[in-house]
Amino acid sequence: MVYLPSPLSRRLGAGVALSALASLSLGGLGSPAALAAAKKGPAAAPQTILLVSYAVTKAAYDQIIPLFEADWKKKTGQSIQIKSSYGGSGSQTRAVIDGLEADVVSVALSGDVLKIQEAGLIQPGWERKNPNNSIITNSVVAFFVRPGNPKHITTWKDLDNKEVDVVTGNPKTSGGARWNFLGLYGSVTQDGGSDADARKYVTTVYKNVDVLPKDAREATDTFVKRHKGDVLLNYENEAILARRTGEWTVPYKLPTPNILIEGPIAVVDKNVDKHGTRKVAEAFAKYLYTPVAQKAFVDNGFRPVTAEGKTFAKGKFQQVKTFTVADFGGWANVNKKFFGKGGLWDQIFSKSR
Repeated sequence: MVYLPSPLSRRLGAGVALSALASLSLGGLGSPAALAAAKKGPAAAPQTILLVSYAVTKAAYDQIIPLFEADWKKKTGQSIQIKSSYGGSGSQTRAVIDGLEADVVSVALSGDVLKIQEAGLIQPGWERKNPNNSIITNSVVAFFVRPGNPKHITTWKDLDNKEVDVVTGNPKTSGGARWNFLGLYGSVTQDGGSDADARKYVTTVYKNVDVLPKDAREATDTFVKRHKGDVLLNYENEAILARRTGEWTVPYKLPTPNILIEGPIAVVDKNVDKHGTRKVAEAFAKYLYTPVAQKAFVDNGFRPVTAEGKTFAKGKFQQVKTFTVADFGGWANVNKKFFGKGGLWDQIFSKSR
């Protein structure tokens, strides 16, 4: 990720202002398009907003963003451009807190939005500003295995084996890795085990992890392209997308019970008020619940959250029993207990490394 020296260059990039001025000379004042626009009144000035998201959403947003830009232009007459930045959710969250001027964040978990809120950039109550508590996608943890599944990996318990080399991302930088961690932990507690049992199990599994890639996409590359490991813990949507595009076909299993992965959307209040982009940013967030956007998410492997989206998803996803972050006491508790400084992940990391 490149950090540019000024807020304007961070958001717009070189040449945008010049191209906007140049566009004034195109078409002619007497053209039919110009006359039609004049009847509607003066159009708002072009705007650019920045979407900061996590790595595996890129394919979906590559489809959704142009659709929204065209829809907004048709409805309002205003030209907009949505720029985007992708990376590990933890790293992206840190970048926004440190000054990357995102107008909208679509990070991997609400726990990361909470961190941005705690930094004073997002107002409390953000989850109530959109449908479904501002969750736009769902997924679950998948086990990617080798052809023929030679290590016979189908359940969480199968990872508790020193002969099984596990690949998963680093929870400090990857939102997907935090979901994997919660899936591992909850597989014990949701089956009647104690916190002590879960801690022992998770510690053992991470002793079988040789490398900790920085995000979900790098974890996929480690397993698929570098051929490291016997099993990869990653988003279900990664496997589905790869099969749809023909990039690769790796067999995968969905363990049960599984963690329901909930992907949020939030407008960064401090930044949109500074940039004057609140109207566009809020409209984009709401657009992600439209049938066309939910279909794009489904087509790229995400489980939908709306009734219309579920019609597109019919027959495309395996049924699996799930538990949620609420079973751990919510994100405020999870951030502190599991991933905060000196939390369970830090303790396990020091022992497993």
